[in-house]
Amino acid sequence: MSTSSVFLVSVAGQIESAIFPDLDDIYCKYCYTYGPDWTITNGLEEGISQIAKCSKDARQMFVWNFPLDVTFKSTNPFGWPQLIISVYGLDIFGNDVVRGYGLCHLPIAAGQYKKTLPMFVPESTSLLQKLTCWLTGRRPEYVDPKILAQGEGREVTRVRSQGWVRISLNVLTRDIAHHGYLNHTGARVVRELESD
Repeated sequence: MSTSSVFLVSVAGQIESAIFPDLDDIYCKYCYTYGPDWTITNGLEEGISQIAKCSKDARQMFVWNFPLDVTFKSTNPFGWPQLIISVYGLDIFGNDVVRGYGLCHLPIAAGQYKKTLPMFVPESTSLLQKLTCWLTGRRPEYVDPKILAQGEGREVTRVRSQGWVRISLNVLTRDIAHHGYLNHTGARVVRELESD
């Protein structure tokens, strides 16, 4: 029996689709945030998708099927990785503006997962700021979306719900039990989680 000094978490999947009523021509960016003991050993830490158009059927869905593939190593579960998705599109003046932010922790057990992430956008706090944003075409957005994964300072941000993004993830883990952590793996079961 070999004992490893680290454990591995490997995630492969895709950002499948989105629903944003009354919008068109949107794209998404993703990035991961994680604790100080975590390192990416394989895969990309961030990416940007193609522009998608809204389907013309009753679903009004945007389809990206944008692949995710990353492997992390760590010695400590503190700072378990989180996936952050930012959706952007053009406003009526042709400005590139944020259409939604969403995030979730990567699953802690091996298996197949489907998640629906509720998205939100920051809002101006006063009527004057709203008017200024509309005239200049610059809407409120986060300078660094990774701040969403931190609790500090989030309570002062005003946000509004807008849209959903659907992701699917296949998770594999290795050597977690050797570090004394319970990780229930079993048959391949698709788990439906609406949000974290």
